[in-house]
Amino acid sequence: MASAESSHWNLWAETLNREALDALHMRRLKLVLEYAYARSAFYKEYWQRVGFHPDSIQNLEDFKTRVPLTDKSDFLQFQEDFPPYGKTLAVGEFDVAHHAETSGSTGIPLRIPFTDYDTERYGESWVYGWWALGIRPTDSFYFAFNWGNYAGFWSAYWGVRRLGAKVYSGGGQTTEDHVRNILRLKPTVLLSTPSFALRILEAAQNLGIDLSTSSIQYTYHAGEPGPCSLSSVRRKLDAGFGAISGELLGIAEVDAVAPGCRIRQGVHMSEMSNFSWSMGADGQEVAEGTIGENVVTTYANSAQPLINYRTHDLVRAFNLPVCGCGCTWRYLDGVVLGRSDYMITVKGTNVYPSAVENLISDVSGVSPHFQLILSRRGAFDDLLIRFEPDLQVPRDKWEGVGAEVIRRIKEVVGVRLGAEVAEPGSLPRTELKAKRIVDLRGDEFRRELDRQQGGQP
Repeated sequence: MASAESSHWNLWAETLNREALDALHMRRLKLVLEYAYARSAFYKEYWQRVGFHPDSIQNLEDFKTRVPLTDKSDFLQFQEDFPPYGKTLAVGEFDVAHHAETSGSTGIPLRIPFTDYDTERYGESWVYGWWALGIRPTDSFYFAFNWGNYAGFWSAYWGVRRLGAKVYSGGGQTTEDHVRNILRLKPTVLLSTPSFALRILEAAQNLGIDLSTSSIQYTYHAGEPGPCSLSSVRRKLDAGFGAISGELLGIAEVDAVAPGCRIRQGVHMSEMSNFSWSMGADGQEVAEGTIGENVVTTYANSAQPLINYRTHDLVRAFNLPVCGCGCTWRYLDGVVLGRSDYMITVKGTNVYPSAVENLISDVSGVSPHFQLILSRRGAFDDLLIRFEPDLQVPRDKWEGVGAEVIRRIKEVVGVRLGAEVAEPGSLPRTELKAKRIVDLRGDEFRRELDRQQGGQP
């Protein structure tokens, strides 16, 4: 364990120069390739079919250009054809210590097997970000979510165990009871999605409780853009809880891949558990600081190896330190900037809905509760923004907030979208990822929209 005065959980690992990191990655990648070829039927069959063999990899450039890419859709199909885990499993089923799943927010959940070793590695990736923020083993964590099969916050639990801190479980509680539990149990760290943390603040306000005077000293978030992605979310969380907020970028089937930087403008890839590079639309590596898709290979999942795995997350990455925190690991400025697999064309302009989400979240006067309603108008996609204003915004100012949302998106994205104000408290709330994108581009669009607005089908 690190010295309590250090800002690094593992000073040696987090301050290695790029040459040393790349040499370490090369040794580990060769071992991962050999392991997968020997143990996973999927990789052996796939690589033989395309004429690839691990022995052909001599350097990182070889790895990026010669190792075939993999995608979540491949694993989903194999699991459908050969349940429960497909032919990707590299261990015996009795070696699987924990079964988890993705949230399934974009379709069918992916089943994720973990060995006991995997849970240790995965959990530690969380600890780097907590330690950088100032969280120590003497802290206590309140988990504000239900314990299901979702991998995300189970891995945070593994991280708390690795840190050696205390856990308070808030599973099965109402939002109001989360507020009361915080006051009663006096935890120092709140763990939740950022939108649900803001919902807790909203519930506390309705109860006449000021959580900025509570025991909470840190809030930490994952699952959607948070304090390291959006300055507006950071300000609201910091002020509402009177605490320091942090964020982790996780990919459920891969790892807690990128713990937050203590400067809170981005995140660092956890390079003790992952190797990553950025790919352009042409499949080639993009220059440092250029937006590209994050392609990841994990050392933290020995049960189901994920090698040259397409995350579809668009990132602006720097391999050399640019944030000033002292960590030399690959830095993702602004965290995730969009999705390469989710783009629509509105009025002839390519639009990434996730990028629009980030823009909306940074407009003053907009609450964390909003939806992007995707529909079809003739041969073209259409996108309507439905948002709740902040509670402190008077009704006669709502129209102006909507106009600012439209102006901001037009300025950055280059297309004018529609915006509609919803009554505060009317849009869905959830403890998990906020379901902000509502894709209604089929024949059911108008019926569903009417239903949500309280009309007749």
